[in-house]
Amino acid sequence: VVEQRQHVQKPGQLRGKLPNHNSNNGKTKNNNSSNSNRQMSSSGGLAHFSTIAQDLAALSPSEALERLERDDPFHTRKFDTQLLEHETKNGRVLTIEEIKELFPCPRGEEERITLPDKRVEQKARDFREEKKGTFLFFQHLRKAGGTNFCSLAEKNLPRKAQPRYYCMPDMGWSGNKNAGYLHSWPNDEIIKRMASSGYRVAGNEWENFDVSRHFDLPAVFATSFRKPLDRALSQFRFECIEDRGCAIKDVHKWWDRRTDLWNVYTKTFADPPIGARKFFRGDFEKQRRDMMAKAIDTLAKFHIVLSMEWLAYGAPQVRSILGFKDVSALTTRVRPHISQAKRDDGQEKNILGSASIAKASWVPKEYLDAEQYKKMSEDLVLDEILTDVARRMFLERLVCEDMGGGVSTQ
Repeated sequence: VVEQRQHVQKPGQLRGKLPNHNSNNGKTKNNNSSNSNRQMSSSGGLAHFSTIAQDLAALSPSEALERLERDDPFHTRKFDTQLLEHETKNGRVLTIEEIKELFPCPRGEEERITLPDKRVEQKARDFREEKKGTFLFFQHLRKAGGTNFCSLAEKNLPRKAQPRYYCMPDMGWSGNKNAGYLHSWPNDEIIKRMASSGYRVAGNEWENFDVSRHFDLPAVFATSFRKPLDRALSQFRFECIEDRGCAIKDVHKWWDRRTDLWNVYTKTFADPPIGARKFFRGDFEKQRRDMMAKAIDTLAKFHIVLSMEWLAYGAPQVRSILGFKDVSALTTRVRPHISQAKRDDGQEKNILGSASIAKASWVPKEYLDAEQYKKMSEDLVLDEILTDVARRMFLERLVCEDMGGGVSTQ
């Protein structure tokens, strides 16, 4: 299958107790504490929520999905439903105060998945202050808002600071052979080439995030998630139905062949030393727990974790962390190679937030038959868990005042 961009192949029970989700008007007990003090603190709910996620990962896929839907342990699914209802009723995106009514900042630090804050604030500050050699590292999850994020960078960085090919500098480094393969480049080469070129954004799309060394780069780290089944169906639509190098029109046959997409989020952020496929099959309870724990630990260190469905609410974090002023790309629909198969669905401008994204997307339960819906959902169960984790991170960083919409700019 030829992807939408040049893609060259390379040689039991949940132990965690669910938190009380109460409001204290967006403030926490230690609202005056600095970001650095929070980073040093051992308090916080990250370990608690990670345990819940690991316990879910160890269950059978069907049971894990049932508990996610029934218990909503990360408090993101009910919020998503309510957000969609309010946006549709009001005909607009919600204000931050309205968001807080639906998802108030948890009162106690032990109820906060974002504490202790594992992000390195200095890296974000260095990027905002345009320190030489610093750049934005974007882990691009396919069909999850990555092109929007690249457009966001293009609107805020000088043209000379932007790689020519979709924010992926290694296209030029490889002699136009590969793009988005930063796992294959050693850190010293990335640092040297980014500095010499003056580029300030680097997208990694086709390879995992290297958890062993990428955090050592002089970069601020960002990524964007999307509901896993929606993302998979969007890729099928983009590549196969709209004839971008894929001749398979049957989603059943396509999904059976694309095992590389099964739990691709978890694999991306856990970066297993060997092929991840066997970790996602059979009774490999410990491996699945370990994969989930590692992926969550990685995500906690990312300065920005967005949700494609909620991009319209990402502006505060983008402004405070990256120092970007033009955030219009967060509400403008951007699709690579759009001229190949233009869609006339009235959703080029996002004025309804998550409601606009829903209108522009295929609905999996409507498009897929019941058996295929169940199969694909279970094949993506770890990504379903990780997406709920990522969404809670996003929401807490949005509504908790001590987060300031992200890393403090002071």
